[in-house]
Amino acid sequence: MTDFERLPGDDVLLLALAKGSTVRSAAEQAGVSEATAFRRLRVSGFVTELNRVRGELWNAALGKLTDASSRAVERLAMLIDKAESEAVQLSACKAVLELGGRLRDAVEFEQRLNLLETRVTEARKADG
Repeated sequence: MTDFERLPGDDVLLLALAKGSTVRSAAEQAGVSEATAFRRLRVSGFVTELNRVRGELWNAALGKLTDASSRAVERLAMLIDKAESEAVQLSACKAVLELGGRLRDAVEFEQRLNLLETRVTEARKADG
């Protein structure tokens, strides 16, 4: 929980803003004035809480995307092995190779970035 005084309507306002509503629309949903919504957005604790709620929404969406991705890979593998049409098999093979390459690149990039971050942190500690 962040350090700000939660006011009536804040929960609805936070969720509406986190989901991408305009300030005007979020204020209407929360039953507060647009001016109040803009005032809340100037409170650092409110903005921190808004970012936390957005993060939770992104994590939930990412979980669903991960699940769907796993099912998509299983489906592609099935198509490679069992599709009657060679064109479908070839398309599935191409998709797996293309997506696999992109995933490999992303994983390698993340590993390199993590290594650089670790080195920068260690260098800052050494300079201390």
